[in-house]
Amino acid sequence: MEMPKVTEAHRKLEILVGSWTGEERISPSPFDPQGGTAIGRVQNRSALDGFAVVQDYEQERGGKVTFRGHGIFRFDAMQNTYVMHWFDSMGMPPGEYRGTFDGNVLVLLSTTPFGQSRATFDFREKGRYVFKMDVSPDGANWHPFMEGSYQGS
Repeated sequence: MEMPKVTEAHRKLEILVGSWTGEERISPSPFDPQGGTAIGRVQNRSALDGFAVVQDYEQERGGKVTFRGHGIFRFDAMQNTYVMHWFDSMGMPPGEYRGTFDGNVLVLLSTTPFGQSRATFDFREKGRYVFKMDVSPDGANWHPFMEGSYQGS
């Protein structure tokens, strides 16, 4: 059996790689009734010989880190889809998001115990990206959960 090789689809994830910092706007929700602003820091690195990108994320509010997350992005060649496995400091079960790229925009969807989530990573501007997390109780009516604009360093 021939060993799998990194393909152009795997290399598409390289757009995520780098150190990113930016301001985030959190919408009011049951987790955070007031909402507010935060600073997000993202470290993405290529892993597993180019088959994955590993993300470490932290959110700072009021001078303290209040949330941490860890993501693993990969391309699932058998299902021809991108996948992000997500773990965070909320103590919830790991999440699995699946989706596709449209140009330099990666959109991933997940079904959670609270409904559906949609994560959008928009890399259309060089050296910058916008992240949006939207939530929906039914998959039809979407509401903003958070949005961040990050600069590469």
